Amino acid sequence: MRDEINVLKLKRNLDRGLLRDTDDPRVAGRVGLSTTGQVAAAAAAARRAQPDWGAAGIDERIAFARAVGERVRAHTAQFTDVLIAEGHPRRLAVWEVASALEMTSEENLDRVRRQLCEIGRVGQRETRLVRKADGVVAVHPPHNAATANSLLAMGALLAGNSVVIKAPRSAPFGTAWFWREMVWPVLAEMGAPAGILNVVCASPTEVLDQWLHSDDVDDLMFFGESERGVAIGHQWHARGKKAILELAGNDGVLVWRDAEVEHAVTALTECFYGSSQICMVPKYAIVHADVAPALLRGLVDAVGAVRPGYPEDADSLLSPVLKQGDYDVVLKDALEAGAELVHGGRRLEVDGSPDEMGPFIEPTLLRVDGLAAAADLDAVRRETFFPLLPIVVVDPGDAGDHRLLLDCVEFLNRNRYGLRNSVWSRDEHVIDTVCRRLGNGGILKVNDSHIGQVAGLPTHGGTGLTGGPFGEAHYPVLRTSHLQAISIATAVEPRSAVFSSVTAL
Repeated sequence: MRDEINVLKLKRNLDRGLLRDTDDPRVAGRVGLSTTGQVAAAAAAARRAQPDWGAAGIDERIAFARAVGERVRAHTAQFTDVLIAEGHPRRLAVWEVASALEMTSEENLDRVRRQLCEIGRVGQRETRLVRKADGVVAVHPPHNAATANSLLAMGALLAGNSVVIKAPRSAPFGTAWFWREMVWPVLAEMGAPAGILNVVCASPTEVLDQWLHSDDVDDLMFFGESERGVAIGHQWHARGKKAILELAGNDGVLVWRDAEVEHAVTALTECFYGSSQICMVPKYAIVHADVAPALLRGLVDAVGAVRPGYPEDADSLLSPVLKQGDYDVVLKDALEAGAELVHGGRRLEVDGSPDEMGPFIEPTLLRVDGLAAAADLDAVRRETFFPLLPIVVVDPGDAGDHRLLLDCVEFLNRNRYGLRNSVWSRDEHVIDTVCRRLGNGGILKVNDSHIGQVAGLPTHGGTGLTGGPFGEAHYPVLRTSHLQAISIATAVEPRSAVFSSVTAL
């Protein structure tokens, strides 16, 4: 951003192999491009190594995850710097590192233990319900947050799978660095088979096709746009393989009349992390008319402090916006349909000054009156990937608050996507109604940070266009394994056991 033309020239020469060795301080790291043969070799190595890893005790695999967490904790500053080098604003990078630490917390590891094995007793038999690894899991993270999303492969490893992770060509450094420097040393120290963990970097279309037809790959964990992801899911299911989809999100937030407005405002500003180019941030809010004026005033003040900057700046939160043309179209359509521009709408330079050619977009707030008007706006009904937050103001009118609440829940349920939803209310009846009636989404947060992680609960997963036809809250240890039932009998006569249910009568 300080010297765009010369840096692009440098990167092009590096990509072409014209600069084999360089001590240029602008080069943060380099990742090798994998050949087709290397991609195949990685999957074959994963296949060979998986049986021994899958047969290892759960205690050993949990000890592995705990050791990775300790290693990440010891290298938190370096991990943060790697993400900043890829262009992530510091505050966003810190959140991503915190998510990695949360994934290996004792609360999460305790839940993993309970998810993988349940032991009971029925008469003369010990019964076990055990999750068995699917085998080899291929992981295809998105280019916009590759490292953070690739961390879900830790769950696949905990389930006993081996993994092949594709670092995206557009931003491979953080992904390759994390798995090579944070995870592989722990596996090596444990004496784990080398093929348990593999990282490749290649053309996404070629790799996906190769994995689809490979006898050495069982599951695909795919992150990407909904239309493409659902089609890929159909292809994999048709070949008898499992596709675990993490696609687009269009998260809704309901702010009721008794909400703690100050806290709701803080949660809604999470929309602008990375300029909203993240699937799990708030994308629209439904706000009761009684608190709408106070909430809008608070939001205007709050987003005024959200600014661009170089990634290493401690206070910067915005990233350059890739889909500026889409932003222009969506904003124009919303305004023509009657939405009100409350704040923002300008291009910004890195120092925050207005500039029609600036790479940043000022955080934008829209006011939309009524659910009926919101239902027809792309700004509300489709996933947007730029800093635009519509505030849908709803008034109970003569129908009353209960009817309005049901209408709001129905609106959230009709969302074609289904990643996260939030509700802000202190009324137990409102909270209970939303919890019972809201089926859309893999995660529901009540009076809490929208993007914050909760120990023991999943970070990803959803319904509809977010997770495809089999989408749900995403526990990787469950999604990359299958349930096996085991019965171990003691002093049971086989012939009588055939009719034991009848003879017991």
